Amino acid sequence: MKNEEITSIKQLLSTEKKIVIVPHKNPDGDAIGSTLGLYHYLLKGKHQVHVIAPNDYPHFLKWMPGEANILKYDAQTKESDVLISDADIIFTLDFNALNRAGNMETALAQSTGIKIMIDHHQTPDDYALYTYSDVNMSSTCEMVYLFIAMLGDTTLIDADIASCLYAGIMTDTGSFRFPSTTSQTHRIIADLIDKGANNSQIHNNIYDTNSYQRLQLLGCALTNLNVLPEHRAAYITLSQEELNKYDYKKGDTEGIVNYGLSLDNIVLAAIFIEDKQEGIVKISLRSKGDFSVNDMSRSHFNGGGHINAAGGRSELSLNDTVEKFISILPSYNKALNNE
Repeated sequence: MKNEEITSIKQLLSTEKKIVIVPHKNPDGDAIGSTLGLYHYLLKGKHQVHVIAPNDYPHFLKWMPGEANILKYDAQTKESDVLISDADIIFTLDFNALNRAGNMETALAQSTGIKIMIDHHQTPDDYALYTYSDVNMSSTCEMVYLFIAMLGDTTLIDADIASCLYAGIMTDTGSFRFPSTTSQTHRIIADLIDKGANNSQIHNNIYDTNSYQRLQLLGCALTNLNVLPEHRAAYITLSQEELNKYDYKKGDTEGIVNYGLSLDNIVLAAIFIEDKQEGIVKISLRSKGDFSVNDMSRSHFNGGGHINAAGGRSELSLNDTVEKFISILPSYNKALNNE
């Protein structure tokens, strides 16, 4: 952000404000970690702060300090609408287009509060008065840390803030193995540990708490793994029937797509998950090197994200969605085989 923007925001936060912080729909570790990290920081400025998530999120994120105070818009709509309408400032974190907030889009668009965006996804919209956007960042949590640093307040980062930010950086970097993990990322992580983040416990909270049904669902997904060696691609399908069979809970499919990408000589991996309640197929895409799944998702699956990680959706049937995916692969063969 420009120095004059930081100066303006610092002046804005110098007096008590009503503040709402919003993550994207179906929030992940980076979304919840960044919103709660910022939440705890802003509370230190004596502001009235509320985090409002569009909907619920996986159980393995519910250990984070302050999580119990998050409002769910789909279940607490009236209370949330009042808070959004009355807010002096609205922070939108880990998304850059208001439609990514699901059913909150209208309330956010109609609000008169000053909007501040902090996000690392590509092609941001221009709804915010202050925009901190950097696609080279590992995570929004890393950006929240730097935002606090720009305001000159890293000494205010305590164990609660550190734990939330650590969790988001860890999850969005695939435990620090993705290319977006830089030396700066590691320096920030070191500082967060010094400030009280228990790295081992955070890892256990997120990755090492599985239900029997979740592991059974993983086994089903791996059974459904298909490899297309001529395209250096792999994909997994999960039908609604299979999800029901293994008592699917939100978050149970997190990370499964990466198993396809772990195969030797595979550059592109996808998972297609049927959601009959919404009438769509949810899609996650992952890639290696410079192959952009963001471009693929935007062009074919009504989505987007990062170069190596993107999401999308299809209103076709599960089988037809897979057939569409396979049908477009020949047009990407040159790029896939260049990796």
